[in-house]
Amino acid sequence: MLERLNQAMEYIESHLDRTVDVAEVARIAATSEYHLRRMFSALAGLPLSEYVRRRRLTLAAAEVLAGRETLLDIAVRHGYGSGEAFARAFRAMHGIGPGEARRTGAALSSQSQMTFRLTVEGSNDMRYRVVDKPEFRVVGPKARVPLVHTGPNRAIIDFVRGIPPEDTERLAKLSDQEPRGVLAVCDDLDPSRAEGTELDYYQAVITSEPAPGGMEVLRVPAGTWAVFTASGPVPEAIQYLWRDVFTEWFPSNPYRSRPGPEILRTHLSPGGAEGEAELWLPVEREQG
Repeated sequence: MLERLNQAMEYIESHLDRTVDVAEVARIAATSEYHLRRMFSALAGLPLSEYVRRRRLTLAAAEVLAGRETLLDIAVRHGYGSGEAFARAFRAMHGIGPGEARRTGAALSSQSQMTFRLTVEGSNDMRYRVVDKPEFRVVGPKARVPLVHTGPNRAIIDFVRGIPPEDTERLAKLSDQEPRGVLAVCDDLDPSRAEGTELDYYQAVITSEPAPGGMEVLRVPAGTWAVFTASGPVPEAIQYLWRDVFTEWFPSNPYRSRPGPEILRTHLSPGGAEGEAELWLPVEREQG
């Protein structure tokens, strides 16, 4: 997987002065476009589109300082339709406009070309199982919230605290299939997984019972799920579990992620500082 991903990175590098076809990048990496974006974000720590933008602006910065071409020519070659759009993007990355950078020879930022290597530590023994599950329904209150990579997600905390206790008790009684209990369900995530992008968050159960009034219903098609378990400090253990799944489990197993909700069941210690987690992710076998 990593060898294929590095071949895809070489393709990106050779196409920075033209269109980078993400579908072709995925083909070279021998995976789906959806999984490629998810894998790249987890491994690199930034979305694929942001990496391409930063690499282009790194090359553009060298050309700006060289002073051999007009700023507009440089802008157009790197995919910007106007000098103004180029200047805004340039300033966002380098903290200075291209004209001023050329006049003053200022120090600029640089995004290095990425390659991926497998580091074997042997410290993590991931517990997982693979489940084929028929179509099911997620029922519960829903909110649109931002994605937070590390630390508490204040929007989710406030949303859950705002749900009346009697509604939570009513939901818990409806749970009638695995995973059981009141769950945290995330759906409609941006494939880039960029910090601050929005997602649908459900405080919900999986049930065959009719939905109570005022509750949202998410219908989930039949499919295969990888189920992972972890325990430790909350929320760090849960966030690290998601990271380890994409940086360690997927590169080592013949599965890739597919579109669908992510489902988390947690059981907290009496003080709430520690917990056990079960994470359900939609997957499919890699082809070939």
